[in-house]
Amino acid sequence: MEYLIIDGYNIINAWPELSSIAKESLENARWKLLETMANYQGYKKNKVVVVFDAHLVKGNTEKKEAYAGVDVIYTKENETADNYIEKLVHQIGKSEQVRVATSDFLEQTIVLSKGATRLSAKELREEIQLVNKSIGEKYLQPTIKDHTIGSRLGGDTLKALEKLRRQKF
Repeated sequence: MEYLIIDGYNIINAWPELSSIAKESLENARWKLLETMANYQGYKKNKVVVVFDAHLVKGNTEKKEAYAGVDVIYTKENETADNYIEKLVHQIGKSEQVRVATSDFLEQTIVLSKGATRLSAKELREEIQLVNKSIGEKYLQPTIKDHTIGSRLGGDTLKALEKLRRQKF
């Protein structure tokens, strides 16, 4: 199984469509990111983990949730998303394929040293766009390419109609 671990706020701040939502409501931007990643995970069949910093929240304990199959982590007080991601990569990176999505250069360097691969926010966004395009082409396009009546009728019906057409009255 491939894991994709995402530094949530790093991605929100890097993607224009999410950062504009975050200016109005950080919670809405989080939900939009989670919705996007749930669609991605469903199509790619990998495991997505989104980590959000909560290290400045007094008395906060680590909180784990699930959103449509995506694991969502809010870090505990005094623990950054970077710290949590590093520990997670260390735990699962030896036995699983792990990619980390962040544009934080230092974090990229650290996860690379632990055996994970890195994905910048821009690269993740481009990958998401390709997945969305594939979903649209595969599931949202009409399945009938030829819009004639003949393309919708079975062979026996077509033969019977052709026979009727050739009859002289």
